[in-house]
Amino acid sequence: MDIKLLWPGKTKNAAIRDLQEFYLKRIGELASCRIVETAEARGLAERFGPKIKEIEARGLEKHFKDDYIVCLFDGGLEMSSGEFARFLEKTSAGSARTVAFVVGGFLGLDPRVMDRAQARISLSRMTFSHELCRVMLMEQIYRSISILKGRQYAK
Repeated sequence: MDIKLLWPGKTKNAAIRDLQEFYLKRIGELASCRIVETAEARGLAERFGPKIKEIEARGLEKHFKDDYIVCLFDGGLEMSSGEFARFLEKTSAGSARTVAFVVGGFLGLDPRVMDRAQARISLSRMTFSHELCRVMLMEQIYRSISILKGRQYAK
């Protein structure tokens, strides 16, 4: 299983960055996983939202290759941890394709990135910061791989 996590910009919150490293190491013990931080649109006011998302989309698209693209989206499919584990298993089984999870910046993802996705998933109907979503996704990936490998994982 090969997993790629893509998002624009570096994680600025030190506590969340530490959690990212923690989960990246844990996932890495079970599967191939890497983080790709692309260019974040800077110097534009939030009112230029479409332009910001377009700039960030160009950076993300450079890293898509032949990946199975999964975008995080508040209107995406919600799953339990067990369902997510089966989704990850099905998505990665019998294919050499990398599963690329894409998390948008503070304004979300450009529609053209969403249109390229083979799947759209939601972590919750609640809204979370994009930085927190990154680490929540990583925790769920680690939990799912643990489930698939038959390892105990605290509930």
